[in-house]
Amino acid sequence: MPSPDRPEPPRTGRPRSAAADEAILEATRASLVDLGWSKLTMGDVAARAGVAKTTLYRRWAGKNELVVDAVAVLFDQLELPDLGSLSADVQAVVLQFAALLDRPETRTALMAVVAESTRDEALRHRIRGSIVDRQKRLVLQGRQRAQRRGELPVEKDVETAAATADLIFDVIAGAVVHRTLVSAAPVDEDWARRFTVLLLAGLGAAAR
Repeated sequence: MPSPDRPEPPRTGRPRSAAADEAILEATRASLVDLGWSKLTMGDVAARAGVAKTTLYRRWAGKNELVVDAVAVLFDQLELPDLGSLSADVQAVVLQFAALLDRPETRTALMAVVAESTRDEALRHRIRGSIVDRQKRLVLQGRQRAQRRGELPVEKDVETAAATADLIFDVIAGAVVHRTLVSAAPVDEDWARRFTVLLLAGLGAAAR
């Protein structure tokens, strides 16, 4: 055991490479587009990324974890702009979200993990933790900003506020995912505007 006045020796082993992680996740998305979920293998991803298969297994336990992380980093690109009003902010993030879902790698990867999660409870939990819960930050940011502007009331009860945030996220995500991936219909500026009017009218009614 090192003495209090002597620093611990540095950790041994190769540090994790951000560049390698990025290459692996990009290769995972490309493999999904080309091969689909059932034919995707860790070996194929490793070959595309130019790394050893053992490198993948040091970072991810298996295909499920790898694919969820490959999707999650795409959703982390979403940002909530500050355009001066809640209506403008919501419309902008809806259009941004729809554009992300329109990308083949996002669409293929998301639909693959969601379909597989119907048979895998652990995968459902990973999707919630890595994608859903992380992206609720946009709802929380938008609501706080709108409350500071006086556009939305402050909910003093913590549980009620959390439930409202969950509901807002579910409504926005559900509507955009359904329209783009299920109905295969466009999310253009007119649709985003009409959806935002409906959403904010519902929030106003709920507040009253």
